[in-house]
Amino acid sequence: MATIQESSVMEVLRTVKYPGYSRDIVSFGLVKGVQIDGGAVGVLLELTAPNPEMGKQIADAVKAALRDRLEGITDAHVQVQVPTPVAAAGANTGVPQRNRMPGVRRVVAVASGKGGVGKSTCSVNLACALAQAGLRVGLLDCDIYGPSIPLMMGINERPTLTDDERLVPPVRHGVKLMSMGFLIDPEQAVIWRGPMIQKTIHQFINQVAWGDLDYLLVDLPPGTGDAQLSLCQSVPLDGGVIITTPQEASLGVVRKGVTLFEKVQVPILGIVENMSGFRLPDGSRVDIFGHGGGRLEAERKGVPFLGEIPLVVAIREGGDRGEPVVVADPMSEAARAFSAVASGLRARFSEG
Repeated sequence: MATIQESSVMEVLRTVKYPGYSRDIVSFGLVKGVQIDGGAVGVLLELTAPNPEMGKQIADAVKAALRDRLEGITDAHVQVQVPTPVAAAGANTGVPQRNRMPGVRRVVAVASGKGGVGKSTCSVNLACALAQAGLRVGLLDCDIYGPSIPLMMGINERPTLTDDERLVPPVRHGVKLMSMGFLIDPEQAVIWRGPMIQKTIHQFINQVAWGDLDYLLVDLPPGTGDAQLSLCQSVPLDGGVIITTPQEASLGVVRKGVTLFEKVQVPILGIVENMSGFRLPDGSRVDIFGHGGGRLEAERKGVPFLGEIPLVVAIREGGDRGEPVVVADPMSEAARAFSAVASGLRARFSEG
């Protein structure tokens, strides 16, 4: 009988996909150990989310793959370690603890199922609105390929280093910031594969001197693919906010965003409808992209609706010149809409 090699076992495990995604369980880092005793093979898996049903599904797939593809196997045993759900301190959302960041009370992802819905615009204005409410706020730009936070916040400086060589996040409009845009030239393209992206995000989380924060907002890249799943598993998220526009083309991918957070056991804190209506000079409103779709989708999914953001030229102008509308014109209709969303977010943690 041929001796079973660990390399052969790992090769088989790379054929087992994470349910619902194209990426395999080895590249996701779920395989923590392999033991071989003659023809008996044992595999240790460690999930990042407290989902026993998902663990059983993956374990069954591993056993089937080993028995079908590994020559000489007589028995396959799979042990799955699932983290115990622990409520986040002070939160009422049932969020599991995940390697809490020292000094950071809440970590909230801002996501969208597709590009072009104004996710980063909402992120910067939401961060500024929270800061204006007297909270200590950080904003992490996880869009490695297309970082826009430096432009929208009006700052593009290299971070300094602490004595222990951690990055010191620049501060603008009362918000601590970190982005790949601070580390590369504006015209330089980032041409990386997934593992490099994941490593960079890990460094942004663990090697940045964030200090004490009430909220760290994480601006995720658009979409719901492998990159987003990796980020959600790497970052200790307390919840996610989904940005959409009213039309059906955006609402369709909102459902995928909801599914993404559900797969990694991240509570959905709410949906925001951006570009919700355009106000004409005479005061009348034109619903260029429709209206009310975000609220209806929130009701359909049983998640909170955090509010509507109007389609206002000042929002775009503020982002282009590095002064979010919440900062540039805090009493405007748009700024008050963002502040209302910020209040709704705080209320989800019984803070608002």
